[in-house]
Amino acid sequence: MSADFINTDLFNWVVLPMLIALARIMDVTVGTVRLIFVARGYKNLAPVLGFIEVIIWLLAISQIFQHLDNFMCYIGYGAGFAAGNYIGILLAEKMSLGTVVIRIIAKKDTSTLINSLREANYGVTTVDAEGKAGPVRIVFSIVKRKDLKDAIQLINLHNPHAFYTIEEVQTVNEGYFRAQHTRTGFISKLFPFVSMRK
Repeated sequence: MSADFINTDLFNWVVLPMLIALARIMDVTVGTVRLIFVARGYKNLAPVLGFIEVIIWLLAISQIFQHLDNFMCYIGYGAGFAAGNYIGILLAEKMSLGTVVIRIIAKKDTSTLINSLREANYGVTTVDAEGKAGPVRIVFSIVKRKDLKDAIQLINLHNPHAFYTIEEVQTVNEGYFRAQHTRTGFISKLFPFVSMRK
């Protein structure tokens, strides 16, 4: 990039704010993914992402301080922050990391649902309980987040009016999970050690 172009209005009012926005999108996206990794127990990758996040942020903020009289830089900074949060959340959802517990509370007979979950290789635990309107059956299943959609489809198929909640699980010891498939997607290639835990 030539010095003449850097001194033009086009660079100062259009290109520079766009570069700042892009840098913010990158660092906030990385930061959002890092926080989700920490919350879900992926401790090995978080420090690397933190390093990348801070370096990119320093580059962006240094340009802001060098152009304090350019309000377009502030707009680019804010727009990049907003977009980075959104993209980071979308990326984390696509990665389908972590484990969740599904808690199903059903009034009707749950035997078909339980059998279907077990046939699909989900671990299931049941408890008889008392609800406001009488006896209920509580069904627990801890599943990998990538299998959550399939499990919910089974619930809606066999107990469409059942009340259920889904909660994040940070640590799981032992347990029964569906067979793991070989990871060959983009995220697996980008983060080959994402499944490593301490």
